Amino acid sequence: MSVLVVIPARYASQRFPGKPLVTLTGPDGIAKSLVCRSWEAATGAPGVDRVVVATDDDRIAAAVRGFGGEVVMTSSGCRNGTERVAEAHAALGGGFEVVVNFQGDAPLTPPWFVPDLVAGLNADPDAGMATPVLRCDGAALNGFLEDRRAGRVGGTTAVFDDRRRALYFSKEVIPHTAGRYALSDPTPVFHHVGVYAYRPQALAAYPGWTPGPLEGLEGLEQLRFLEHGHRVLCVEVEARGRAFWEVNNPEDVSRVEAMMAAAALT
Repeated sequence: MSVLVVIPARYASQRFPGKPLVTLTGPDGIAKSLVCRSWEAATGAPGVDRVVVATDDDRIAAAVRGFGGEVVMTSSGCRNGTERVAEAHAALGGGFEVVVNFQGDAPLTPPWFVPDLVAGLNADPDAGMATPVLRCDGAALNGFLEDRRAGRVGGTTAVFDDRRRALYFSKEVIPHTAGRYALSDPTPVFHHVGVYAYRPQALAAYPGWTPGPLEGLEGLEQLRFLEHGHRVLCVEVEARGRAFWEVNNPEDVSRVEAMMAAAALT
């Protein structure tokens, strides 16, 4: 299947303005922008035919062209990354069988997540979109809970049915568990990883759907699919020993740099 990867990137983030251009220093001492590191992660995914950055900001566009990336300029009216990806796909003339939204704040996203999502869509023809979930161990769950106690919006969690179809996504830690877990113990909580693989028809329809109250409350774009009755497939993926985190807040930069160092990711 032909696969387009789009990295949506906007400058005017409410929680972290200018986030795509913040620099992350690798274990080799080389500093690169967040959007550059996300681009490198996306281009390392197998089975991808094309990778573009979609933005409405000239500063981000210049930075992307500076490291040799391809840019698609989109309007400032996009309400979230999925709408920006839809506009970019349309601007490129469509024609791809799967369009992947690869978050520009997640340079630690393992490259094997993308083919896993494509395989998931192939196996479930009724799903308009697929997204990865990663079972938390005790250490990851503790990190989620600590963020919430500190008033930080950290990662997103997901719950799904026995066919792996999403029931809900939240920035709270769900489901509630009173269990106590050792650092390496598996837990019943799944971390939702912000990568989305769409069928083109579902992606094209998405901007026309009215945002629902849950999407507004949680600030999670994928909830629009659920609120309009569309199936979202949760594909369980394996970390293969790699730690994963997104740059949601300024303090996440040092956390991600430490994870890059631990994984020897340059």
